[in-house]
Amino acid sequence: MQITFIGGGNMAAALIGGLLARGAAPASIRVVEPVAAQREALHARFGVAAFERASAQALADVDLVVLAVKPQQMREAVAALQPLLRDALVVSVAAGIRMSDLSRWLGGHQRIVRAMPNTPALIGMGVTGLAALPGTRPADRETADRMLGAVGPTVWVDAEPLLDAVTAISGSGPAYAFLFMEAMQDAALAMGLDARQARNLVLHTFAGAAQLALRSDEGPATLRERVTSRGGTTAAALAVMEGGDLRGLVGRAIEAAYRRGMEMGDEFGEA
Repeated sequence: MQITFIGGGNMAAALIGGLLARGAAPASIRVVEPVAAQREALHARFGVAAFERASAQALADVDLVVLAVKPQQMREAVAALQPLLRDALVVSVAAGIRMSDLSRWLGGHQRIVRAMPNTPALIGMGVTGLAALPGTRPADRETADRMLGAVGPTVWVDAEPLLDAVTAISGSGPAYAFLFMEAMQDAALAMGLDARQARNLVLHTFAGAAQLALRSDEGPATLRERVTSRGGTTAAALAVMEGGDLRGLVGRAIEAAYRRGMEMGDEFGEA
């Protein structure tokens, strides 16, 4: 299968690395990237062909086109593809850009899948939400699933608007975890631990808790209760968090991300 990436940033690099690790040949992957330094870096790192702009050569015999440019750049990037695309499957990994707008910009193209990976894909530990236009084939869904599966698990949703929820939860989610890590490290420093100690304690606590939750059949609430002894240190900390309406704050924050995802669809999808 011949794949062309439009955009050669971090997510494209993560996907290319994952595909090559799963046995794809460098000759089967091309990248269109206007920044010369990024083209050179991708070629040096992966051995893939890199082009400055979309062209007949860059998209020759292409089976899958991956749109990996920023949302605000998508309209311009897609305009150059329409005469070259033919019947290839198109997978977009840009936040907020709706498949109906992609289809319109591509002259009614229907073989489109929209994906929302997150940044842990950079180390092969991402999770991706996906949705497909009705015009896609079962084989298209399988192809998209295999490609995004190269950087972590995938979750399909039945309706595209649910991808705004996926974006708010897992797409933006790593930033929420990093903010909580920052806050915990700040607290550790305030109590006298040094920066190295604070970092190790906090990061390994998050990593261990996530792995415990992944490997357990019990939900987070049960796991939390198992750590919490009546009148103990954990109970004291959780009482402060609950008293400060941490759940409500998290809910409102994620709702704001969800609304912004919908707004981006309106903003970048305008004629």
